[in-house]
Amino acid sequence: MKRRGLVDRASALSAADSVFVRSLVIHEDRSLIAFNKPAGLPVQTRNPDDRTLDLLLRAFERSNGKRPRLVHRLDAQTSGVIIAAHTQPSAAALSAAFAGRSMLKTYLALVTGDRFAAVEGEFVDELVRYRPRPDLELMRAARPGDAEPLAARTRYRVVRSEGRLHLLKLFPETGRMHQLRVHLAIAGRPIVGDPYYGGAASVSGVTAPRMMLHAEQLGGPHPDGGHFSVYASPPPCFSLEQLRWAEVSPRP
Repeated sequence: MKRRGLVDRASALSAADSVFVRSLVIHEDRSLIAFNKPAGLPVQTRNPDDRTLDLLLRAFERSNGKRPRLVHRLDAQTSGVIIAAHTQPSAAALSAAFAGRSMLKTYLALVTGDRFAAVEGEFVDELVRYRPRPDLELMRAARPGDAEPLAARTRYRVVRSEGRLHLLKLFPETGRMHQLRVHLAIAGRPIVGDPYYGGAASVSGVTAPRMMLHAEQLGGPHPDGGHFSVYASPPPCFSLEQLRWAEVSPRP
């Protein structure tokens, strides 16, 4: 009876949702599965019945009730690579790699603001969580007297620029909540379309259909030994040709 209940729970997922989540798979082996998550799909919410990636993992549920386990998160409006583990030992190994900062992450971000003084650099800030309203938690730069500020570091490289619009590659070295979004806001170059950190929806004639942040690549130690690397192609709205980019040349 227990086994039948488990199967019934998995089958409660609609055929359309099952096809949809399987279409997001960009890599799978015996230990992990990687998805190219679209913007707008939450990873998890407080309501277990919400349509989230976590709920959609029911499509991969086995007859014993086991299904892949998410080992990290992306913001709902961020697209790109996210991975889950097929087994508990794999989940533990991948979670340890994230905690130990052994995972190498690359993001694409479209930002607005003044031109960068250098093609490469880094953002280093201490951050704290705060609530502008009871149902919303954000991050900001730490102020004198804040308890337990969190150190955060992000390297960046300017890929291309046009006027006040810039395409960046971001390499977070820590994993704080909203780290990339708040780092860019503090630097005066918010992500286009970011509703909470000052990102304009339209810049230089380019209208953002969403928050312009994409998790492009993720790699690190594989639970079975060796290393893995997964790449998620950016969606069409990041097309350089459509945005009429001008190449950025390194300054002497």
